[in-house]
Amino acid sequence: MSEVNIGKRKEKCENCTKQCNKKQTDDGAGSQQEGDEVNGQVNEGPQLLLSACLSCDGCLSEEESLKISQQSLEEVERVLALNKKCDVTKHKVLVASVCPQSLPYFAVKLGLDINEAAHKLCSFLKSLGVQYVFDTTLAAGFSILESQKEFIQRYRRRHHDSHAMPMFTSSCPGWIRYAERVLGSLVTPHICSARSSQQIMGCLVKDFFSKQQKLSPEKVYHVVVAPCFDKKLEAVREEFYNSLLESRDVDCVLTSGEIYYLMEQRKVSVENLDSVPLDHVLGEAGDAALVRYEGRSSEGFLEHVFKHAAKELFGLDVQEITYKTLKNRDFQEVTLERDGETLLQFAAVYGFRNIQTLVHRMRKGRVPYQLVEVLSCPGGCLSGRGQAESDAGGRTDKTLVQQMEEAYTSMPVCLPEVNPTLHTLYQDWLQGQDSPQAGTLLHTQYKSQTQTHTQPPHMQW
Repeated sequence: MSEVNIGKRKEKCENCTKQCNKKQTDDGAGSQQEGDEVNGQVNEGPQLLLSACLSCDGCLSEEESLKISQQSLEEVERVLALNKKCDVTKHKVLVASVCPQSLPYFAVKLGLDINEAAHKLCSFLKSLGVQYVFDTTLAAGFSILESQKEFIQRYRRRHHDSHAMPMFTSSCPGWIRYAERVLGSLVTPHICSARSSQQIMGCLVKDFFSKQQKLSPEKVYHVVVAPCFDKKLEAVREEFYNSLLESRDVDCVLTSGEIYYLMEQRKVSVENLDSVPLDHVLGEAGDAALVRYEGRSSEGFLEHVFKHAAKELFGLDVQEITYKTLKNRDFQEVTLERDGETLLQFAAVYGFRNIQTLVHRMRKGRVPYQLVEVLSCPGGCLSGRGQAESDAGGRTDKTLVQQMEEAYTSMPVCLPEVNPTLHTLYQDWLQGQDSPQAGTLLHTQYKSQTQTHTQPPHMQW
């Protein structure tokens, strides 16, 4: 399943070089999107898919390609098989972490509500040999709180630091890879340093949880279930590998579609699966209700940072946020005003075309926003290509996405600020919110990795 999808993407993608631009001409409509509407007009012709271009052979080294090839069902099954055959001292403890944006996919596919779908998924994973199943909402809470704190710091130094504003969110690995490899120093200093929920979950599992279980990190095999293929790229980043322990924070990312494929392959009957509650990182007993953070189809960085900044900087309590649609529903902005004065202006920018528009404005110095939530997938994380593609043609299944959105919004909303588990972990795991350990485990740095080549016509701003 994973090899088929990656191969399919490589056929479609074009690297940002003259050589690949020639390949695009030779191959015809290999990367064409038809009938995309912008400002009421349909633009025909080849269009570069961000989610496709970032995984092509031109961008990936041989080492990266090898690492990504190991992000597969076959690799997980190999580890499970070794656990059954080899010396018990060589066994791995398998831990799975499920992204909240993946749960609506299973709810729709299995015809269940979110909580019951999560329980059935947990039961299936444990039947394979996974010992612990978590959801990544807790890690997302850390990422949101750290992003809020960084935004306030950036805002307060905006007059003497030209890179402070706008701040771009850092949760989307497709966007990060594109920023580092193509946009370079124009954008990278503006990217929030907070790690994504996936990688914070990796630290939680390999650092905190493994210590609680008296396990060395290399004895834990950590699998993340995510809606998007680009999360595989994020997992193999150099900074998320501990060379001393020879251990990655996340050993393998499987998409929702890959897990569902495995369920179909094994002819799993939902009725025959037990209802097993997810585990808790702190080891508490009981079945806590699943929650989500505010946001249309993502982890809600824009809304949480906006409300926090309104209160922290201006003493204003914002209860409801009103989005203003600009070019399309994937380019929206939010404004905070007082007495006719604009205090804050944020934007949500999803999909490659809108990212192009954003960067074009940035090059011209016409970006009025203090924060931009950037996601490479049109429609946000629920529309990730690892779960939202139709069975035929590789296009987005709009009916499925709509059903997933309905399931996702049915989950109750919580605030990370009032989550007692987060406060406990800040003290017990990180030794305080502003400790050196919090800075190391919850943050990273993004740097320009651009190559010296001319951008081809189809990539110009």
